[in-house]
Amino acid sequence: MADFPEVVEFSEDSELGAPPTLADVAHLAGVSSATASRVLTGSARVAPQTRDKVQEAMTRLGYVRNRAARSAQPRRAGSIALVVCEENVKVFADPFFARVLWAVGKALASADLQLVLLTLHSSQDYHTVSRYLRSGHVDGAVFVSMHTRPDFDYVSLGIPLVLCGRPVSGGDNLSYVDADNVGGARKAVSYLLASGRKHIATIAGPPDMSPGIDRLLGYRKAMTAADISDPGMIAYGDFSRSAGEHALARLIDHRPGLDAVFVASDLMAVGALRALRRLGRRVPDDVAVIGFDDSMLAQHTDPRLSTVRQPVDAMADRMIQELLAKIADPGRDPTHAVLDTKLVLRDSALALMC
Repeated sequence: MADFPEVVEFSEDSELGAPPTLADVAHLAGVSSATASRVLTGSARVAPQTRDKVQEAMTRLGYVRNRAARSAQPRRAGSIALVVCEENVKVFADPFFARVLWAVGKALASADLQLVLLTLHSSQDYHTVSRYLRSGHVDGAVFVSMHTRPDFDYVSLGIPLVLCGRPVSGGDNLSYVDADNVGGARKAVSYLLASGRKHIATIAGPPDMSPGIDRLLGYRKAMTAADISDPGMIAYGDFSRSAGEHALARLIDHRPGLDAVFVASDLMAVGALRALRRLGRRVPDDVAVIGFDDSMLAQHTDPRLSTVRQPVDAMADRMIQELLAKIADPGRDPTHAVLDTKLVLRDSALALMC
């Protein structure tokens, strides 16, 4: 069966300052307009090397698909994509993603839109997800758990989108909704200091993600305000349970006298609690522990986990409101929202008794 090229309007000689056309993309990639169009529509009749050249040209030119030629009235797909930038095993192991999925689905319930879950981790995922999003299957997308890898040129996708979390760089032209990671971390560490803890370590998140960067910054701000500086009290993890367990063991090796640890996620905090139990350290008597998220896990650890609550439901509502507004008005200016967090104290970080 023959592939039908997408119907688009273009001229061979673009006016100076005019938006790039499919012909411009084809010229830069060194292919025909029909081949460039087949890449755009996801045809299998294009060699991978050719597809890469065309997608790179789209990115360089900032090409945005022209849907107007298809219909005088834009046709809605009736679906929204939730794109999680992690491998499948991590998506289903971390309760944070389940909370986001449930909250976004709940926020969409009254909008009569379906939710499509996509995961993006490898280079092959990039091509598959990019092609899917460009091909008109969804009206917009929410991106979660972004890393600084240059995997996605969001603007070139040509669809309305909102990010869950502040992008590490280049976010001025993108709408996002974030939690106050810096403030939440600072409140947690300030509490530990005020409760009498003297040697406070942190297990930080990935340094290529804004939650990892911002929660570490909050820790440092609180420690600096208390005139304490000790780089040996920082370990890093990937937000997984095993990473928290291994990071805590490394911290104890370097600083056996630590008496508190702020952990950048609840799942890593569960791993830290396990390591402390194995090492014979009592929580909170010997070492106080505070996590970040306030997931369901926090209420079922032993002892129950103190943590910083992210307003996931409110974040999801705000993201969907913004996304629907962008779908209705594609020219809408980007918005940046940062929502408050709350320190939730439970058994794992009780104040020292004088």
